[in-house]
Amino acid sequence: MKIGIIGCGLIGRKRAIALESNDKLVACCDINEDIGKKFSNDFKCIFYKNYIDLLANTDCDIIIVSVINKYTKEIVIAALKTFRHVLVEKPMGINYNESNEILSESIINKQKIKVGFNHRFHPAIVKAKDIFDVNGIGKIMFIRAFYGHGGRPGMENEWRASKELCGGGELLDQGIHLIDLSRWFAGDIKSVFGTISTKFWNIEVEDNAFMLLKSKSDVDIQLHVSWTNWKNNFQFEIYGTNGYLKITGLGGWYGEEKLEFGKRKKEGGVPKIEIFEFNKKDISWKNEWKNFKSSLIHEFEPLGNVIDGVETNKIINAVYESSSKNKIINL
Repeated sequence: MKIGIIGCGLIGRKRAIALESNDKLVACCDINEDIGKKFSNDFKCIFYKNYIDLLANTDCDIIIVSVINKYTKEIVIAALKTFRHVLVEKPMGINYNESNEILSESIINKQKIKVGFNHRFHPAIVKAKDIFDVNGIGKIMFIRAFYGHGGRPGMENEWRASKELCGGGELLDQGIHLIDLSRWFAGDIKSVFGTISTKFWNIEVEDNAFMLLKSKSDVDIQLHVSWTNWKNNFQFEIYGTNGYLKITGLGGWYGEEKLEFGKRKKEGGVPKIEIFEFNKKDISWKNEWKNFKSSLIHEFEPLGNVIDGVETNKIINAVYESSSKNKIINL
């Protein structure tokens, strides 16, 4: 595969590193010339300061878009119009309306879109899904999860703290991953109640979001995301009639990635518990890339496709609406 990367920051680098030996990174683009040229030199590809020039002058099969939310829609649609497949980082556009525009363009031009939901590819989550899919915990009853960190000095001046550049705060940043994982296990969501607040950081977007979701299959889902956690933390729990699955950690600063699989005993008491521990190295980016490539070669929908991108943004939109109106929003 021939690839072009638009956006040469931290995530763009993660994407470049995740490419396989039989891939060719042809070109990169960034509005910051220093960052873009360093990226070009490090990965031995042509640098373009303007994404339109990259699209016009290269023969890339896939465009990876890892830019600030505000610029996502225009770049993805431009790539689709030149008949390239696209891997775009979450969220797919700055809001629900933009994600719908991207969906429409992908249908018109018959190109695949993969949304960057790399959390689906963390080994603990993959293992949990394998157990879940063979009815390992019985019928799902509820999900509860939290995700967060403590920010960093000067965070109020970063692009993630800008309503104009991002469209939202922690709900869009980390909340979208919990929402996507919840949909993956529980199915489509039928109602949303949520509250957002800015409790500490002097910013114009939320630093905390609390959500109560209900799936169409009546699974109750309780989620909390926070930029005031002070310590990096990730926990995702799925409870069924016959047991539970608990994922903790994501490696790195989030701690060792583990899966706890509890099987309920018929006679009650402490369940039978099995612990799976995983290497601290984050392989989710490489696994996600393999899934996208395979979906193009073998013509199936990738995990975290364009519909998933639209649906997560729809739920996020409902959380914002619910918080402003203090009412349940039915989808």
